Amino acid sequence: MLYSMTGYANASEQCGNRQINIELRAVNHRYLDIQFKIAEELRPFEGKMRELISSQVARGKLECRIQIQTLPSESTDDLPVNHKMVEQLASFNQQLRRKYKDLGKLTVADILHFHGVIVAPTEDEEILHNGVLTLLGQVLTEFKAARAREGEKLQQHLLDRLNDMTDIVAAMQQLFPQLLQDYMNKAEARLREAVAQVDAERLKQEFALFMQKADVDEELNRLNTHIAEARRLIEEHRGSVGKRLDFLMQELNREANTLGSKAIAIECTQASVGLKVLIEQMREQVQNVE
Repeated sequence: MLYSMTGYANASEQCGNRQINIELRAVNHRYLDIQFKIAEELRPFEGKMRELISSQVARGKLECRIQIQTLPSESTDDLPVNHKMVEQLASFNQQLRRKYKDLGKLTVADILHFHGVIVAPTEDEEILHNGVLTLLGQVLTEFKAARAREGEKLQQHLLDRLNDMTDIVAAMQQLFPQLLQDYMNKAEARLREAVAQVDAERLKQEFALFMQKADVDEELNRLNTHIAEARRLIEEHRGSVGKRLDFLMQELNREANTLGSKAIAIECTQASVGLKVLIEQMREQVQNVE
C-alpha cells in the first residue's frame, strides 16, 4: 500500500506531575523536513526525537509540536516551588497595585502558572524524556495509519488511470496497422495522380522511409513497459516510491508526445491527448506519494 505525505495525529498522556501533548502534521515535500515546536527543556532531547521520526517517515514536511504542562499538586509540600521567584512576583504585584489602584491581587493559581515558578527536579528529566519518546512512538503509529488510509485512496486513483492507459495503448496496437495501411493507400493514390509516371522501386523506398518515421510500435511498447513498472511500484512498493513514480510520469508523457507527433490519423491524436490527460491526473496525485 502507498503512503500519502499528508497526515495528522495527536495524543496526550500524564507523566508524573506533567501533562504531555504531542501533535504531528505533515504535507508533501521533496525530502524529509522535520520542524520542532517544543518546550525549551526538550531541546537537548531533539536529536533522539528526530531519529525516531526519521525511522518511520521517509518524505514530507512534518511539524512536531510538543507541549509540557506542569499539573498542580494536591499537597503544596510536594511542589518544587522556586520561592525566590514567588517573592519577586508578590513584591512586583504590590508595587503595581500601589500605582494602579484597580489592579487585583495575584492568586496562587496565577503565580503557579508563571514559567519557572514550579521547578522540575533534575532527576525527573529522564522520566520526562522517556515519557515523551513513548508517547511520540504512539503518535507516530497513528500518524502512519492516517497516511496509509490516505495512501489507499491514492493507490486506487493511480491504478484506475493506469488501467485506462493500458486500454488506450491496446486499442492503438490493434488499430494502428490498418490506420497505417489506409494512410499509405491514400498517399499512393494522390502521388500517382500528381505524377504520371512513378518509378515503382523509388515509390517503395519512399514508403519504406515513411513507415519508419510513422511507425509507433516502439512508443507503444515503451508505454506498456512504463505502465507495468508504475503498477508494480504501486502494488508491491517497498519504502518511498514517490520520486520513482514521478520519474515514470515524465517518461510516459514523453512517449505520449512522440505518439502525437507521429499521428497519421485522428485516432492517433485522440489517443495521445487521452494519455496525456491521464498522465497529468496521475502526476498531480504522485506529488503527494511518500
